[in-house]
Amino acid sequence: MIDSKPKQYKPVIGVFDSGVGGLSVLSAIWNELPHAVTLYLADQAHVPYSLRPETEVREYAAGITRYLIVQGAEVIVVACNTASAAALEHLRQTFKDVPFVGMEPAVKPAVEKTSSGVVGVLATPATFQGALYASVVERFAGDVKIIQHTCPGLVELIENGFLNSTFTRDILEDALQPMLEQGVDTIVLGCTHYPFVIPLIQDIVGPKVRVIDPAPAVARQVRRIVEKGSKDTTEDYAQSLPDTMGPSKKYLTTKDPPKLESMLPLLLKQGGKVKQIYWEKPPAGFLTDNLPRVS
Repeated sequence: MIDSKPKQYKPVIGVFDSGVGGLSVLSAIWNELPHAVTLYLADQAHVPYSLRPETEVREYAAGITRYLIVQGAEVIVVACNTASAAALEHLRQTFKDVPFVGMEPAVKPAVEKTSSGVVGVLATPATFQGALYASVVERFAGDVKIIQHTCPGLVELIENGFLNSTFTRDILEDALQPMLEQGVDTIVLGCTHYPFVIPLIQDIVGPKVRVIDPAPAVARQVRRIVEKGSKDTTEDYAQSLPDTMGPSKKYLTTKDPPKLESMLPLLLKQGGKVKQIYWEKPPAGFLTDNLPRVS
């Protein structure tokens, strides 16, 4: 008997960050596209990107993109504000047939929602120094007062699972208390790591201050791209994906798979197997499954 039910299209989405921060975006993508095949790559050999020159970040982003495309990714999500600022335009020019979705500080929705006219932005120095952030503020901030803080050390604490430690609270209080004193009523999270400490942020600022996580908006954009592209995707291709891709949720890292595996239940509320991949040196900018780790 022939099964007449329509086949479920399973888009293949590549997501990358320097570490675990992009998992906040990955989770939002699952909410929008529960049938997608996702490939998450954490470049933990180089975390955090915010401490590296733009040229290096651009090289890493291009190498990761090449690898994800070879693995079957149809859409690439740059789930890192620093990499988006440094490399997104370069990636779009280099891989012209591949749709990219990057991170943009959510200043526009914050400006639209603020009542006090004071908006706080938490991000890394690299994001604040980038042209993308400057452009967003220039276009949308208008007469709104923007207060910035770089939260030094926060990314590293989150990378190591310290979501509610005394040190984490100290960093956030140092950033948020001066904003509260100046009347902030909306906080923008300008780093994909920061959504994992939203409960702590909300505890510090109180229920009257809105905290904006950009991940859901990014996930909705991914869904729009997928829905547009699915019209040209054959049922045979969609049906073949479970066999050719293996598990629908794949995790990759350039350093220390057990560490990333230990973080998945904490950050995603589910576990998973993490595969080690390696940077080739030389030449720089290429990833492989086969080399021993280069320290």
